[in-house]
Amino acid sequence: MPNKQRNLYIQFAEYMISGGLYFWAGYGMFAFLWSGLNWSLWWATIVSNVFGWLFNYVLQRYWVFASKSLKGHQTQVSSRYIIITLADFLMNYFILYGLKQIGISPYIGQFISAAFFTVWNYLWYRFWVFPQKNDELHLRLSLSRVFLHRPHGHGAFKKV
Repeated sequence: MPNKQRNLYIQFAEYMISGGLYFWAGYGMFAFLWSGLNWSLWWATIVSNVFGWLFNYVLQRYWVFASKSLKGHQTQVSSRYIIITLADFLMNYFILYGLKQIGISPYIGQFISAAFFTVWNYLWYRFWVFPQKNDELHLRLSLSRVFLHRPHGHGAFKKV
C-alpha cells in the first residue's frame, strides 16, 4: 500500500476515534440535560455541543489533522472551525427537531445525525478547516477544473 494512502487510512481512523469520543461525551451530556434536568431540546443541544466542541477542536487540530503548514494560521483555522461548527449545530438541531416531529426520539436522532456528520465533517475538516498545503492546492485545482472545463476540449482561459 502506498505511504500516502496508508496515511489517509490512519488519519480517517484517528478521525473516527476522536469523533466517537466527541459524540459519546456530547450524547451523555445531552441525555443528562434533556432527560435528567428536563431542559428544552434547544438548550440541551446547545450546551451538549459546546461541551464537546472545544475537546473536538483540540483533537482534530493537534492529532488528526496535525500539519506543520497550519502553524501561524491559528486565527484562520479557528474561524473556519467556528463557521463549520455553527452550521453543523443548526443542521443538527433541525435534523433532531424534524425527526422528533415525526415521532423519532432525539436519542435515536443523534445517531442518524451523527452518520451524516461523520462524512460531512471529515471532508470539510480535511480540505477546508485543517488543510494540508498540498491538499488545499489539489482541491483548488480540482474545483477550477470542474468549473472552468469546457466540454469541447480547451479550458475557459484559452487565449483568443
